Amino acid sequence: MPATETFRVPKHRRHVSAVRQHLGKALADWGVTEELTDVVVLLASELVTNAVLHCRTSYAQVGVTLTLDGTELTLEISDPDRDRLPRLHDSAPDEEGGRGLALVAALSEDWGCRQDPYTKCVWARFTLTGRRGAAPTTP
Repeated sequence: MPATETFRVPKHRRHVSAVRQHLGKALADWGVTEELTDVVVLLASELVTNAVLHCRTSYAQVGVTLTLDGTELTLEISDPDRDRLPRLHDSAPDEEGGRGLALVAALSEDWGCRQDPYTKCVWARFTLTGRRGAAPTTP
């Protein structure tokens, strides 16, 4: 049975650091390597920041789901702005932002987005090559 960590945070920039801390702890508890943990936490930070900045729904919450199933790790970030799917684009060298999805594409095994009944979800998938310690326990 896969190990899953799911939670929501209010759509505000100040909660991005809480997402990083929460995911870092979950990944450490599951024995994921520090290198992969750093990548997943970075990409989660980028995706949650995108949701915070671009979701047009007031008082929304951003959903975060991390699932470890065997050697496959999946990160999912969702928000209620269902009709605005993100798209990858080239950023000019002098642009301050716009590179989050490029990082996701470069650092994950696979990524994409989907429209669920009430939300959109951006996901990234990773393959574990090695883990510290024992297999994760599921509650």
